[in-house]
Amino acid sequence: MNPESTLNLLKASLPDGKLPSSFGVYFKNTLVALCHALEDHLLQIGELTGEKPLVLVTFQEGKWYLQEADRYFEIAKLCHHIAISAVPDSGFSEHPTGQLDNVSLINLEPSDGLVEEWNLLIIAPGYRAMVLCQELSESEYLVNAKPTIDTERKFYGLWTFEQTIVDQTAEILINRFRKYNLELGDRLWEYYQNITATPNPTFPDLSTVVSRIVTYLQSSQQELISVNRQNRQLWQWEGQAKRVSRNLSANKLQALLRMAQQVDKRDPFNPCASLQVAALCETIGQILDLPTLKLRRLKLAGLLHRIGLASAPPEVFLKTPEEMDEATQKFWRDRASISGRLLESMPELTVVQKVVNHHLENWDGSGVPDGQKGEQINIKARILGLVSYFQELTQPRVSRPALTLTDALNECQKYSGTRFDPDLVNSLATVIRLTEVGLMQLPTQPTQLPNIWLEESTNPANQ
Repeated sequence: MNPESTLNLLKASLPDGKLPSSFGVYFKNTLVALCHALEDHLLQIGELTGEKPLVLVTFQEGKWYLQEADRYFEIAKLCHHIAISAVPDSGFSEHPTGQLDNVSLINLEPSDGLVEEWNLLIIAPGYRAMVLCQELSESEYLVNAKPTIDTERKFYGLWTFEQTIVDQTAEILINRFRKYNLELGDRLWEYYQNITATPNPTFPDLSTVVSRIVTYLQSSQQELISVNRQNRQLWQWEGQAKRVSRNLSANKLQALLRMAQQVDKRDPFNPCASLQVAALCETIGQILDLPTLKLRRLKLAGLLHRIGLASAPPEVFLKTPEEMDEATQKFWRDRASISGRLLESMPELTVVQKVVNHHLENWDGSGVPDGQKGEQINIKARILGLVSYFQELTQPRVSRPALTLTDALNECQKYSGTRFDPDLVNSLATVIRLTEVGLMQLPTQPTQLPNIWLEESTNPANQ
């Protein structure tokens, strides 16, 4: 990868030198799909929120298509400013989009590494979003393996909603734009500073855009398969229909799991929450002798239960609920519903989605979102609610110190019969006592998840 690429400059600027877990190699059609998902979200919520973002765009090798030009004409109506960088003959200046007062064009020199990049950054008062990519060089493809089909070209890339990473990238890009137009660079910097300093921003529910990303990832894979079928013998693909279907599901799941990992990485006080919750849920489920399929779904719910925090403001991770302002507190209260809506994008996860959506229901009916009571609450959701609360108590949170296993259990026992199922509290107590006397170790990660959990079951006993 080009050492002067924005990706490499970002990596070098990060304290640990690690890019987000979404970093990988993407086909071009997947890259386009990711950008469209973010752009569609901007078009959808722009008029609703009234918040006008700053958008920074780089089109690789000036690949400017008419439909994209028309698209950005509509996007510009909802933005404070858009800066588009591409080579001079890209066609921007002739298109009406390039004539808009709030659109600036940056004509890249052919020798600038930016001509090999395809970037989209959205900096809004209440959220950040980014796709950042760099095409593989000629030498990075295998010998004679550089694609001849446009959609099969490959890019190093990542996508993220993490504010600190998007902001760091915005600063890098603005500085790279300065060498072309110092006055524009100063204006972009001023726009950026004003947005980041916005007091009490509205934090939108980003579950819809994440759902779009998962859906677009699936669609882009299907389109790539369709293109490939025109260039390979038909029988090679027909015989692999089931495997392709599983691969599509695996791609969607991978996108969700990567997002869950990003949530944990954003949490400096509880960076292993998802793994530890999934592991302890599995242990409780084993004590209760849950069927294998239920255990697998319970583990997956544990891994994904915080996914709705992907779009959370930093305060969610840096303050206790009592210290949060009203808008952040609402986000925190709705976290299970936000996660549930996000998981609706994958029908194969319907059962898991319901577990996550209802894990904040209370035994006495006082919980959310539906006020379910007692046995009305799915057993897996009851387990997840108890374990996630217990695990959170064993980790510090700002000024609140971590509790010992015994003290965390005592806190859970205070809510036995009100928030939590008394039988499940007793099961948790058994695990903690066995741990304290050295007869078992508290698990830190679940056993491996086989693909079988994806198989839909029509047996009510498995629900």
